[in-house]
Amino acid sequence: MLNIPLWRRVLIWVVVAAGLLLALPNAFYSRVEVSNDAESVIATGLSNEALAAQAGQWPSFLPDGLVNLGLDLRGGAHLLAEVKVSDVYETRMESMWPEVRDTLAAERDVVGFVTREASAPDELRVRISDPTGADRALELVRGLARPVVSLTGVGAMDIEARAEGADIIIGLSDAERAATDERTVRQSLEIIRRRIDEVGTREPAIQRQGDDRILIQVPGVGSAAELKAIIGTTAQLSFRPVVGTVSDPNTQVGAGEELLPFPSQGADSYAIVETAPVVSGEDLVDAQPSFDQNNRPAVSFRFNPTGARRFGDYTAANVGAPFAIVLDDEVISAPRINEAIRGGSGIIMGDFTVEESTDLAVLLRAGALPAELTFLEERTIGPELGQDSIDAGTIACIVAFAAVMVFMALSYGLFGLFANIALLVNVGLIFGLLSLIGATLTLPGIAGIVLTIGMAVDANVLVFERIREELKTAKGPSRAISLGYEKALSAIIDANITTFITAVILFAMGSGPVRGFAITLGLGIITSVFTAIFVTRVLIATWFDRRRPKTIEV
Repeated sequence: MLNIPLWRRVLIWVVVAAGLLLALPNAFYSRVEVSNDAESVIATGLSNEALAAQAGQWPSFLPDGLVNLGLDLRGGAHLLAEVKVSDVYETRMESMWPEVRDTLAAERDVVGFVTREASAPDELRVRISDPTGADRALELVRGLARPVVSLTGVGAMDIEARAEGADIIIGLSDAERAATDERTVRQSLEIIRRRIDEVGTREPAIQRQGDDRILIQVPGVGSAAELKAIIGTTAQLSFRPVVGTVSDPNTQVGAGEELLPFPSQGADSYAIVETAPVVSGEDLVDAQPSFDQNNRPAVSFRFNPTGARRFGDYTAANVGAPFAIVLDDEVISAPRINEAIRGGSGIIMGDFTVEESTDLAVLLRAGALPAELTFLEERTIGPELGQDSIDAGTIACIVAFAAVMVFMALSYGLFGLFANIALLVNVGLIFGLLSLIGATLTLPGIAGIVLTIGMAVDANVLVFERIREELKTAKGPSRAISLGYEKALSAIIDANITTFITAVILFAMGSGPVRGFAITLGLGIITSVFTAIFVTRVLIATWFDRRRPKTIEV
């Protein structure tokens, strides 16, 4: 019969109220967004009257979750970047030279003197003065090989070496190249994600495409150039010993030394520094914008224990000597060591603005990109185009809503009005769930909602048609309604489960817009079944209990 326990009725309306309450902030989107942004800034420790006023635009006791708008609705930037994985090979060969040199030098009586010769970027060519020791030199170099750290390179070694007369040529093995490529792209993707998250952008889509490409879509960014400025800097920091300063850019430097620009000392100033760093940015664990003793913008930093120990040992052994702080092959500061720095922390002082020191801290904190990025495709989507998409989607929803509601009212009368109420609740619940999980709404997502509106009444149509059939057998109205829901249930479950399985497959196999469509479709199926089986039944039962009609017409 139509007797629904009170606890079940209360539970149904509590779920409906909770869903609509979660969806409420989306009706005041701009106000809630401004309030949330102000609260995020206040949480960092910065507070003033303007921020407090902005944060107060939305009551704190109400939910403040919003459905994030995707790139096609909000506007933003789209980039397709290619990671130059070959850069890492050259870096590996540079880092191997000191180890190879020291290993061979330990047996100088066999191999003679060791010098480095010109070679391809992805190889290291070493020449020994005594060609008769080539076999021994080759054995020593191969002894430096390490197992490849990857599932596909089990049992392989990371380097290969061969002899050509008095020359020993060292390069990465194929297995190590494959493992290095994989690590480089993964590390680049993670660093890009961290850099974009640091500047507070909303719901970026960052995903790998192919072997060495990364797709980056960030809503709310003003232009592709702005996005490139956020992620394009490598921010490779190192601390190196200073040999001297010169003004001639053609100055010849010795082995193991490098001539780098020193712009803070003048346009024509250069510093000669050692290529081997004392400490690199890999040992950095934190960087924050700050001010120096003269109240000028600076960046404070902190090393991990390994970096702190090396930094402390070097500064203790070189009191009075200058050392260079090098950022992306440019000396930004060359302070003199006044005393040993044992705490593992320090400050970078330069000709910074507050914005530059903040950006530098963000880049250092996110880490250095392991390889250069080449941007193959870039697009800026303006907010006007996004607004056009929103307007088109809104019109589509309104038209679908109106057509479905008119059809239900004309076809099923009062019962159709109950279905229409449930349809309104259904859409509210969809937005409530999207807000709850922090989903991103895209134009295909709007298409999923429009499709859900059409599908939402299918279950009610099945129930109402079944009630009509039961009424023809001269059963009472209460019995006909109960049997209508009972006998239509299996068909409702079957139809929606198959569609839900399709949505799950689309989400698992698809990406980007396809996933957005799958999410709204899947959530719409869940809310449609809930409103059709429970909400409309409670509405009909409540009406029937009050009116007690002898006959009903569906």
